Amino acid sequence: MSRTLVVFVEETSAKTLLETILPKILPPEVGHRIVPFEGKSDLEKQLIGKIRGWKTPNSRFLVLRDQDSGDCRKVKEHLLELCRQAGCTDALVRIACHELEAWYLGDLSAVERGLDIRGISGQSAAAKFRDPDRLNNAAQELKLLTRGTYQKVGGSRRIAPYLDLSGQNRSVSFRMFCDGIRRLGGIP
Repeated sequence: MSRTLVVFVEETSAKTLLETILPKILPPEVGHRIVPFEGKSDLEKQLIGKIRGWKTPNSRFLVLRDQDSGDCRKVKEHLLELCRQAGCTDALVRIACHELEAWYLGDLSAVERGLDIRGISGQSAAAKFRDPDRLNNAAQELKLLTRGTYQKVGGSRRIAPYLDLSGQNRSVSFRMFCDGIRRLGGIP
């Protein structure tokens, strides 16, 4: 019987990213569905109902949300509690610290190739890019670095094919997200 990974995301740019990387991470026998919301408030408001109403058998749930300015542990615990209220005790919650764009800043080679801008990957040794999860303003940093070329959905579409999924990304939250997908997809 086939399995399905259902990923709830707070915005379309995350869906765009995942449409590219999930097929590369999941085994072929595991399908996936990505459900975008209109921001984190919408995700949190509708999450219980979406999980309760999900009818596809053999589905596992993963929730992805930006940390933004919240406390990572509190955000994660709140989302886990919403999943428990929906009757799902084995959902996986992953937080992009602080924003999804930190995942791109963790792989400047992918940004350079995806946006076709030379000289960006050489900046990966700069202190602020060694641990991009610490950046409170990753989206702004990415726009500055790309001289305004990066746009959320289009940038996600262009960068995603080049992201290194082998564990070399400098964003710890991206690596944890990929590891979580592998676990939920039945990959050791």
